[in-house]
Amino acid sequence: MAVKTAVKDAPLNKQSKSKYTWHMMKINKACYAMLAPFMILFTIFTVIPVIITLPLAFTNFNMAQFPEFTGLSNFYTLFLNDDTFMLAVQNTLVFAVFTGPFSYVLSFILAWLINEMHPVLKTFFTFVFYAPSMTTSAYVIWQLLLSGDSKGYINAILISLGILNSPQQWLTDTKYILIVCIIVQLWISMGAGFLSLRAGFQNIDKSMYEAGAIEGIKNRWQELFLITIPSMGPQLLFAAVLQISASFTVGVVSQNLVGLPSTDYAAHTVMNHATDYGWIRYEMGYASAICLILFVVMLLVNKLINWILRRYVD
Repeated sequence: MAVKTAVKDAPLNKQSKSKYTWHMMKINKACYAMLAPFMILFTIFTVIPVIITLPLAFTNFNMAQFPEFTGLSNFYTLFLNDDTFMLAVQNTLVFAVFTGPFSYVLSFILAWLINEMHPVLKTFFTFVFYAPSMTTSAYVIWQLLLSGDSKGYINAILISLGILNSPQQWLTDTKYILIVCIIVQLWISMGAGFLSLRAGFQNIDKSMYEAGAIEGIKNRWQELFLITIPSMGPQLLFAAVLQISASFTVGVVSQNLVGLPSTDYAAHTVMNHATDYGWIRYEMGYASAICLILFVVMLLVNKLINWILRRYVD
């Protein structure tokens, strides 16, 4: 639905801004009515829990008794007495480094290559790369592939080729657990960010490339850096924010693939630590402190990404 604009230029006077905003809301009330169901659910299940996390992080709360204020005790324990948390931070940073920037660049390259294909192939390959992100059976597939007995597909192939003499325990051996989780996370990371980049490529005005050729652009690489990337600022920013959130909140992969906790906490992340204390031990105050730290880190990284990409966003 097209947004109506009865007033062409927004008033710059501060006293008039609220009146102008209210005026535009009345004009576009149908749009706000369509957004209302999502915004209500988003507020109830996302905004309010995030706000509640802040005071709970400074309490001892076990879900059965009223929260007891403990000050900075939870944070003191986290950083000075909780060795598992520091290991989880280390694992999360490894995940963030490998599955954040790498997955972001991979999504962009794949979207760029798919954009050059025939329309039928575009649809097919977009579905192929997006499908793993929307199915929970992905973990079942990888568990079959990486099964620790001789019937596991990867073990069976490697043994038949003479590369292995006996089955490897891919999901329980600490040498492989983190690597396996990173690979699976990359495989399922082509989600909404990948789709937004695909849409960004399709929305670029083709006449810009013609104008670029007239101005002296000679090859596809120059087109990419001088026309394509500057024209995709909003999509690049949206995909970056999603990748940052996914890389720092990773935990579902390791939990479903190697269990909670994993062997010697080899793939234990900050989200796994929060899940352990929140959903298993019911120490909600401590879990809230973990989530609050993660939220602050993600917020700072998002600010950094906004600063880096702001020249591409109108």
